[in-house]
Amino acid sequence: MHTHLNKAKIFRDLHAQSKVFLMPNAWDGGSARMLASAGFSAIATTSAGIAYSLGLPDYEGAVTRTDMLNRVREIAGAVDVPVSADLEAGYGAEPERVAETIELAIISGAIGGNIEDFTGDPSTPLFDLPLAIERIRTARKVADESDIPFTLTARTDCYLTGVKNPFAEAVQRANSYREAGADCLFVPGVSDPKVIAELVKEIDAPLNVVMGLKGQPITVSQLEDLGVRRISIGGSLARATYALMRRAAQEMAVEARLTIRMIKCRMPSFVPFSLVITTPK
Repeated sequence: MHTHLNKAKIFRDLHAQSKVFLMPNAWDGGSARMLASAGFSAIATTSAGIAYSLGLPDYEGAVTRTDMLNRVREIAGAVDVPVSADLEAGYGAEPERVAETIELAIISGAIGGNIEDFTGDPSTPLFDLPLAIERIRTARKVADESDIPFTLTARTDCYLTGVKNPFAEAVQRANSYREAGADCLFVPGVSDPKVIAELVKEIDAPLNVVMGLKGQPITVSQLEDLGVRRISIGGSLARATYALMRRAAQEMAVEARLTIRMIKCRMPSFVPFSLVITTPK
């Protein structure tokens, strides 16, 4: 079994290699174990998937920090691979609040985590740059005071919030966050290979790209050729899972005939059965 420190070192080393690595996102202990058993070197949590699993919408504040970190603890404790936590915007605008979130995430077993600059306010969707930088700087400080080499990812939502000239804004913010102490930069909402290549060129740090959202599909090898260091899938797997469950539920409730076949069993008190779903002609 890897220790917390060993997991943190493994995760840090993954970002130092030239080869890209795919880091899928889990939302509970079961999904985490399934992903780890497939051989992934690291996994991340998904705030969207966790919200869905709790019957809540995907926006910051719907899931409390306590509930989110409890799920991070469950996921990190379920697997023997590094787990990076989706910490949204840090559960508070103040740098001190972000620092507290980082500290609690480490206690919960995370060896890395992302902090985004999305405010949730449509009128001012991104934190003012000086405040956003200070939030990352404070997160870096508290992470460095821990006993592990915590990998801090700074996320900027320029492409998801409709800001003017998102490329220039993303590059400026990403490099500012890098100077403030971020180890990895995350610019979601980009799927154009040319734009991704330019981001890799202009941002002075390992770049994480999220796949599974809208846009043209790109293979892992293509992203590696573009210089991407890390790939995540966000809540895509969770959405696909719940979409399948919804279709199955609709089929059972509306379109299907259910036939329960009794199976003989040696134990009189236990009568198992199989549920056979057939679609009416």
